[in-house]
Amino acid sequence: MPAGADLSLQIEAALLTTDRPLPTARLGELLGDASHKAVQQAIAQLNELYEKTDRSFRIEAVAGGWQIMTLPRFAPLLANLHQTRQQTHLTPAAMETLAVIAYRQPILRADVEAVRGVACGEVIRSLMDRHLVKIVGRAEEIGRPMLYGTTKTFLEVFGLSSLDDLPKVEALKSQPPAPGSAPGSAPASNPAPESSAAAPANAPAPNSDSASPSDSA
Repeated sequence: MPAGADLSLQIEAALLTTDRPLPTARLGELLGDASHKAVQQAIAQLNELYEKTDRSFRIEAVAGGWQIMTLPRFAPLLANLHQTRQQTHLTPAAMETLAVIAYRQPILRADVEAVRGVACGEVIRSLMDRHLVKIVGRAEEIGRPMLYGTTKTFLEVFGLSSLDDLPKVEALKSQPPAPGSAPGSAPASNPAPESSAAAPANAPAPNSDSASPSDSA
C-alpha cells in the first residue's frame, strides 16, 4: 500500500473515532510527526474519494481543526434522529442574544440589552451554562464591566471554522433565517457521537454581572 494511502487511512481512522475537531498539528503528532502539508494533502485525497464515491460525509475545517461531518442535505434526517442537539433547546430569546454576541463581540451586557431592548442577564447566563458564551475580558471604563464573546464550543455546535464563517449581515437581510435557525448555517452532525454538539447544561457558569429581570432562556 502506498505510504500516502496509509496516511489517509490513519487520518480517517482518527477522525472517525473522535467527537472533537483535531487540529492539523495534533494529527501530525499522532501520525509520527507528519508535516502539515502531508496531512492536508491526505485530507484532500480523502474528500476527493468521498466525492467520487458519493459518500454522505466530508472532512471539514471546524473550530481550528478537522472533523468528519455529514452533508447538509442529510440535516432533516439527522435532526429527527438526534432530537437532543443543543440547538433545539435554545429559545428564540437565547438565539437572538447569541447572534448579537457572535456578531458584535467582545460586547457588554448593556450593549446586548440595547440591541434587543430587553434585559438579558438570565439569557446570557443560560448560554454560559451551555458553554456557548464566555467572559472574554473587562471594558476599560468605570466599573470595569465584563465583556462577552462566543466559545470554541459555539464554533463546533454550528459547524464553523472561525467567526469569519458567520453569514454576512447583508445576506441575512436578504434571506431571513427560518424560525429557530442558528446564527450560522450548521452542517449536519458527524457519524461519531455528538457530545460536541451537546455541551453539558449543568456545568457551573462563571460569575457574571448582577442579574436583572429578563426573558427566560
